[in-house]
Amino acid sequence: MTAIVTVPNPVLRAPTKPITHLDKRVLDIIEHMTSALKNAKDPEGVGLAAPQIGISLRIFLMRPLPDKTITVFINPEITKFSQRQQSPTKNKGVYEGCLSLPNHYAPVTRAMSVTVRYETPAKPGQSETKLVEKTSTFSGFPAHIIQHEVDHLNGLLFIDRVLQQNVKLYRVQNKSWHEISI
Repeated sequence: MTAIVTVPNPVLRAPTKPITHLDKRVLDIIEHMTSALKNAKDPEGVGLAAPQIGISLRIFLMRPLPDKTITVFINPEITKFSQRQQSPTKNKGVYEGCLSLPNHYAPVTRAMSVTVRYETPAKPGQSETKLVEKTSTFSGFPAHIIQHEVDHLNGLLFIDRVLQQNVKLYRVQNKSWHEISI
């Protein structure tokens, strides 16, 4: 099983390098990331960026729900952010957390929708070494995940957004939430 890198590992703060072609090494990295994401249980993962397994490449995976297919994003670029924002509250929305900073959560505000240009491996039955270019718009929780993971690829952590937005950070211990300072 691939271990998830945690703060303060410096790979989490380094901007990542683009993928120039899909080869066995990159496919193996995606396989390791898929395994790590599926095995993340406490907390359960919904997204994972390559730096989180110690690799400084522009790849992330997204799986908004445990029973959904994992989407692979290679060299993603958010080309449009909606003006509408989503901000979780105590009664509505999901507080943002991170597998690289386990058991910490905050009500981070993100754009309600994003348009992303990215590459992804060709579907099975097609060439396994081919990247397919896509542009898609995502809204709600998937948009939130994408913004979080693209931040990882740029060397940012969600705690940077906590500081930027001046919101409270919580640590969960034994199912009890405690406000903490950064």
